[in-house]
Amino acid sequence: MLLPATLLTLLTASAPADGVSAATTTARPRIVALGDSLTSGHGIGASRAFPAVLQERLQQSGYALDIVNAGVSGDTTGRALLRFREALRGDVRVLVVALGANDGLRGVPVSEVRRNLSTIIQDAQSRGIAVLLCGMEALPMHGWNYTVEFHQAYVDLARQYDVPLVPFMMLSVLGNRELMQPDHVHPNAAGARLMADHVWPYLDALLRQAGYLPSAT
Repeated sequence: MLLPATLLTLLTASAPADGVSAATTTARPRIVALGDSLTSGHGIGASRAFPAVLQERLQQSGYALDIVNAGVSGDTTGRALLRFREALRGDVRVLVVALGANDGLRGVPVSEVRRNLSTIIQDAQSRGIAVLLCGMEALPMHGWNYTVEFHQAYVDLARQYDVPLVPFMMLSVLGNRELMQPDHVHPNAAGARLMADHVWPYLDALLRQAGYLPSAT
């Protein structure tokens, strides 16, 4: 369930930012997906990235919520600290945190990753925003102890802040040529749909638990 070695040269902070875009333009309550290139839709565009697919699921299920894609290619948890509060402005009900892949590649100390994610989660919860944490994995290039500690950090954070944890959403995508772009790192449109399929049950359960029941269709 670890990221492939090709990620050593990709998904880095030098990657161009894809920007932040909203799935829709209405003024309904929002879900913000905060992440890196796996969220932004690097190579396929935000309209086909997993947040956009989740928007389809929301509409099909009758939820009156819109998703904002706040993914920026190359982002680390540290860089996200500089912008996440802006993304939470307005009527945000849920924050999907999908950060850490680039931290793992760079060997950012796990204590720093924990601290950054803790700040984001705590700030969101202080605003009454529900949080869905997406687990990330690190290559063993920095040693197995780092890899294990990195994985455990997400488990511990989910337990500490009582938030649902989505297992690594690229688990069934990485290594499958039919689901990956030619760079062997970023998902293609089909891969993004599978990522959304993986995240959706957790998001759906969180919304129901938070009282955002879908309307009858």
